[in-house]
Amino acid sequence: MEEPVRRDFVEPDVFASLVALDPAGPDTLVAQLYRGIRQAVLDGRLAAGEALPSSRAAAGLLGVGRNTVNAAYDLLLAEGVIEVRPGARPRVAAMTRPAAPADNGPPRLSQRAAKAAVVLRRGLAEGPLAPGSPDPRLFPADAWGRVLRRAARHRQDGAEGYAHFEGLPELRQVLADQLHRHRGLVCAPEDIIVTPGTQASLVLAAAAFADPGEVALVESPGYIGARAAFEAAGLTCRALPVDGTGADPDRADLSDARLIYVTPTTQYPTGVRLPMQRRLGLLSAAQAAGAVIVEDDYDAEFLWEGRGIAALAALPGAGHVVYLGSAAKSLLPGLRLGWLVAPPGSAPALRAIQARLGLAANVHAQAALAEFMASGGYRAHLAAISAAYRDRLALVTGALSDRLGARARLSAPAGGLQIAIDLPELAEDQTLRSRLNAEGFAVGALSDYCLDAPLTGLVVGFGTATEREARRFAEALDRHLGPVEVA
Repeated sequence: MEEPVRRDFVEPDVFASLVALDPAGPDTLVAQLYRGIRQAVLDGRLAAGEALPSSRAAAGLLGVGRNTVNAAYDLLLAEGVIEVRPGARPRVAAMTRPAAPADNGPPRLSQRAAKAAVVLRRGLAEGPLAPGSPDPRLFPADAWGRVLRRAARHRQDGAEGYAHFEGLPELRQVLADQLHRHRGLVCAPEDIIVTPGTQASLVLAAAAFADPGEVALVESPGYIGARAAFEAAGLTCRALPVDGTGADPDRADLSDARLIYVTPTTQYPTGVRLPMQRRLGLLSAAQAAGAVIVEDDYDAEFLWEGRGIAALAALPGAGHVVYLGSAAKSLLPGLRLGWLVAPPGSAPALRAIQARLGLAANVHAQAALAEFMASGGYRAHLAAISAAYRDRLALVTGALSDRLGARARLSAPAGGLQIAIDLPELAEDQTLRSRLNAEGFAVGALSDYCLDAPLTGLVVGFGTATEREARRFAEALDRHLGPVEVA
């Protein structure tokens, strides 16, 4: 076989064709020239030892400035693609090209990643009546803009760099005050860790208090995000059954549980409140098992029935409770602000894990929230949006009751931004959910929220509901209930 003829230099017309430039393109001419030559070398169109045109000649060939060519050549030289000797034209550097590997597809996922990649809630993620979605139109944009501008102008005691990874001291102080005043929780600012939201707090809790393979009990039906976070951490999730008064520890085996996830203030998604007797029983059972309770107080700001009661973490004997809160519903999920109250003695380890996992919240958003809370603006905002959400709850429940009557078991939630509709006559609820999704309603199937024997029904958000949407949804649900196969 004949050896390929080695060229000592690149012909001008060949060079020009290799590096066609577009002055109107999105990238600079330097970047285009650099990438064009680099790609020609990598794919073999330019061979080792071939001389490129001088910068003067290349500039003339391409119709660009000589400085443009020199800048591109400097980049190629720095990367080792070309070699440059004084008084000589640049030459393509000698490189050994390993044989191209066979295409084996994407890298193999770990078992944890494979579990995390499973979509647990099917259907539309956003849209009218999406469960748990706050209304961005109620966000206090003007007030937030003022505190955020002030936060951006001021130094943050080193937190612009890597100090206070666990949260700004002023925010942790105001959170400690707010939690004591409104949730009955006595904690020091040093026990509070600010995170990018509840999901990050769940990841942190799982990393701190459980090892891969250990058991996490999660409410069923319950928050899908908790199950996803724990399974991604390599934990085995089992059901903690939920009935008409919330999580029932007497119906679950807690003996080998390491984490127990609960939403006692407003159970997600049913909206019921856990009574004191069960709270005390849960604390006792968890203590006997040596388990850590993760209390997600996600919607404590929104209460539609009765008076507010203290958080589970505020009760005597709650020394192994991790308390989670966030600004996702009270302000916006996109602010990425949450907080975790560590059990006594656990904060130093949690801070170290947080730093290693990189679960830090934006410093300017933290400073803005601290001022907004300290000034009283946050509580005033909560009062205003609570009134709006209460009205929207009445719109949705009223429309469903008027249209469906006793066909659906519907009880107003004690709190939160969603309603669970029990439809016991259905054999399965995925078809109904799909049909409603097709009409634009982002409701969920209740069976998706279950780990044990699935309940059949729908989870419907009302945070963004309008009267027209509520009536249209009730009509659509009434229409689709007929054709759905029944047991």
